[in-house]
Amino acid sequence: MTLQTPQPPPSALRAVLAALDDESALSKPAAAALRHAPGPLLPAHPLAVYVLEGSALATARRTGWRFLIKHGPADIVAAADVVEAAGQGHVFSHFAAGPYLDSTVHALRQAWQLAQGSRTPRRPRLLSMPGHYATALWLSGGDPDAADDLLIPLSPAPLGVTAHRIYQAAELLTALERPPLGGAAMALGRS
Repeated sequence: MTLQTPQPPPSALRAVLAALDDESALSKPAAAALRHAPGPLLPAHPLAVYVLEGSALATARRTGWRFLIKHGPADIVAAADVVEAAGQGHVFSHFAAGPYLDSTVHALRQAWQLAQGSRTPRRPRLLSMPGHYATALWLSGGDPDAADDLLIPLSPAPLGVTAHRIYQAAELLTALERPPLGGAAMALGRS
């Protein structure tokens, strides 16, 4: 597999760079690590962001781009999301912090390792699955029906899904559709 790193549109990169220079954007709580970072902040690892609201990967829609923000050669300190705005190109949405940062970097490393031994081209994307409270690195093979696509769930992953396990897309989506614990109802507070 070869990994084809996506090139974001220039308007997406401009929106992130403008946000990194905007005091009001940097004053938000999720940007706390950016305010105290020694040295220049650089957007890196751009990923197209897709949202899956149904059960078929082919219906996922692109909503924008996520850039991991780093200072120094390797330290990822935040993420910056931009969204597509009709007639305006891309506009800054928000900074993000939390466990998905390290998990995204981990999944990208897994994807690069996977790419070493194969000639199948893959494009990394970020797939948000809000109905399942899950996010995954989506390694798209370009096939419209997504039959050979791979998904790497980010941590924290929902019950019944192993974070950072490489799944065939259909396998993970089927697992997410099954209720946890084999459909048994959980009675909280009862023994």
